[in-house]
Formats: sequence, structure tokens, C-alpha cells
Amino acid sequence: MDRRTFLTSVAGLLVVPLAGEAQPAGRMPRIGVLLPAEPASPTEPNASAFRQGLRDLGYVEGQSIAVEYRYAHGRTERYAELAHELVQLKVDVLVAGGNSSYAARDTTKTIPIVSVAAGDLVGVGLVTSLARPGGNITGLSINLGEAGKSADLLKEAAPQISRVGYVRDARAPMTAPFLKDLQAATQALGLKLIDLPVREISDLDGVFAAAAKEPGVGLFILGHPLLFPHRSRIPELAAKHHLPAIYTWRVFVDAGGLMSYGANLADLWRRAATYIDKILKGAKPADLPVEQPTKFELVINLKTARALGLTIPQSLLLRADQVIE
Repeated sequence: MDRRTFLTSVAGLLVVPLAGEAQPAGRMPRIGVLLPAEPASPTEPNASAFRQGLRDLGYVEGQSIAVEYRYAHGRTERYAELAHELVQLKVDVLVAGGNSSYAARDTTKTIPIVSVAAGDLVGVGLVTSLARPGGNITGLSINLGEAGKSADLLKEAAPQISRVGYVRDARAPMTAPFLKDLQAATQALGLKLIDLPVREISDLDGVFAAAAKEPGVGLFILGHPLLFPHRSRIPELAAKHHLPAIYTWRVFVDAGGLMSYGANLADLWRRAATYIDKILKGAKPADLPVEQPTKFELVINLKTARALGLTIPQSLLLRADQVIE
């Protein structure tokens, strides 16, 4: 075999691994993580839980895996820019939190994407089916059909309410399933539903003031990325206007909100690490079933209830996963 033939044969063996194939030995994999809110803090569970999930699987950041974090600080208009930054870094897997999954999808069709808490992934067209996602996206999907249960719980905790104000990010997709479920539940309970869209954070004071003008109002507050960074201020506004409220995420209750009912957000982010592990070991996103939470937790803040003049029924307290005294 002459030198040219030998070099050509060797070159044919040097095949670049496709997305979803096992990583070559000796190369540290790089993960990109796009978070809709701000960097990890004592009340921000997402990044911290994700790091813990990686550690539980034996990964050590900076030694066996590199992780690039990007934070949108609640500014949805930054998703596309941040997703592009991570793709330019040639990450092996892209983790997208909340509604940033859309920007990730629009930025790359080849890099595997693990979506976390982005709502009904099938309903919004991010995946073909839960069992066989197809394409380059998989992850954890929260069924948004729990709003009706939340309305029931709010009415049980605050029986004097006759209206439910629906506080949401006006620009966020995936609110339709929530609204449909909430409309059916409030109608069955004999409650009037009031839509309270928030377009900018500067709208919050006006939204809560408007809600307080209506008699017998309770609030259902979606933890959208626009609202999530303000999880301390929002319960403060609810308290200021003497409005009982139920939230989708317990971090609002930890910050002084009355009650929450929803999936454990930290648990979802810990579980996202298992998708990373499988993809780095050769699994393809198209073949990894989308998971849905099997448990929703009810958290009640009794201190806030007392401040609002509410007596939470013992039957409701017994069903709570945690009661904050």
C-alpha cells in the first residue's frame, strides 16, 4: 500500500460523531443550559437542582463535564440571542427551561435539546408524541390541565371568593390549556373568571389594584418566566391588597404566598440530568420518551392565611404535602 492510499484509508476512519452518538473517549462533553429566570440563589431551585442531578450521576463540573449557563432574567426577548450563544459554543446538549424551548428549537435542528417544564410539548408541536418525540427534542413536559384543581383548592381555602383573577404573562404561549381548564372549573364552582394579563413587570401594581377593586376576588397566578423572578414581590402585592392567591410553584409560597399546587420544579430539573446522561452515552432524543410529573404537591402557608383572616379547613391541611407555620 503506497503512502497516499494509506492516508486516504485512515482519513476514512475519522468520522465526526453525530448528535446523540456516544462521546469520544477523552473529550469533556459540554452542556448548554438556558434558564428563563436569574442565576441560582437561595430561592431559585432550578440550576441548583440540575447541578445536584449531575452530581448524583457522577459528573463533576469542570472535571468530567463542562456546563455553560445563560440566564434571561425573565426577559423572553433574550431567548433567541442566548440560545444562539450556546449553539455557537458547540455544546453537545442544550437544556432549555420553560418557554425558551421554542428559541432553542428555532436555533438548532441537530443539537439534542432537553426541554424542562415547557408545558404540553405535543400540543404546542415541539415533539411528535410523548413516547417517540422524533426530531432533536425530548425532556419533561408539564400537563397544564391542573388549573381546575387549583381553583377547587383556592375556593376551599377562601370560601368567601366569588371571582378568580387569572394572572399570567400575556406574551407567553401555552396558556390556552390552563385557561380552558380554569374556565370549566370556575364555572362549575359558580365563580366568575377575570383575565389579568401582565405584559410588562411595570403592569403588576396596576393589575393587583384592579383585581382588588372587584368584590370577592381570589387569584390564580401562573409562574411564567416573566413573573418568576418577582416571586417575592408578587406575594407582597397580594398581601397588600388582601387577595388570597394560589400559585403554580411552591417558591412563591416560600416567599410568603398563601398556597401552591403544582409539580415539584426542583425535581424536574434534577431529572433533566438523567436525559443528559443518556444522550451523552449514545441515546437519541427522538427515541427518549418525554416524561410527565406523576405527583403534584400542595403547599400552604399558615402565617399568610392568618394575615388574610383565613381559617384553613383541617381537611385541606391534612391533604397538604407541606404546611408552613
